[in-house]
Amino acid sequence: MQAVEEVPVNEHPMRQIRLEKVTVHIGVGQSGEALEKAKAILSELTGQKPSSQRARRTVKDFGIREGEPMACKVTLRRDKAVQFLRRALEAVGNRLSESNFDQQGNFAFGVKEHIEVPGTKYVPELGIVGLDVIATMERPGFRVKRRRIRQSKVGKTHLVTKQEAIRFVRANFGTEIAGVQQ
Repeated sequence: MQAVEEVPVNEHPMRQIRLEKVTVHIGVGQSGEALEKAKAILSELTGQKPSSQRARRTVKDFGIREGEPMACKVTLRRDKAVQFLRRALEAVGNRLSESNFDQQGNFAFGVKEHIEVPGTKYVPELGIVGLDVIATMERPGFRVKRRRIRQSKVGKTHLVTKQEAIRFVRANFGTEIAGVQQ
């Protein structure tokens, strides 16, 4: 008689957490030359062409008009996402706070100056800008929520929790999370 190994609940392939995407965002607050410089910096950092983000509403106090380009972003997936996230975490000293994580297991943090990201050189013509890094975590099967045909909800037990995401980031990226008990 063969011994049957018990597989822990977390070892099931559909329960494994993965990094779905990393979004890198630079908000400039105005269109024109500043936005073009931010796009050049973002394409140099990520190796992809950034897309422009437009203002959603008019704010007269800040001189912002609806539909005016204000920011740029790049979405990275798979290996590019993991490699960039490792570099971005090094820029903040491999330290995050518990408040960087939301209840769905996603996390975000800011880098004050883009030249802090390892492998980035300072270009005087472009200047220095800050950027936001947003990481989205999910499990296999989340596609049913986004697909066009037969779209469906994802059950509560299949959602990624804040604690699971913290454990994943600690284990896979060696990041220290402040404010969390070991």
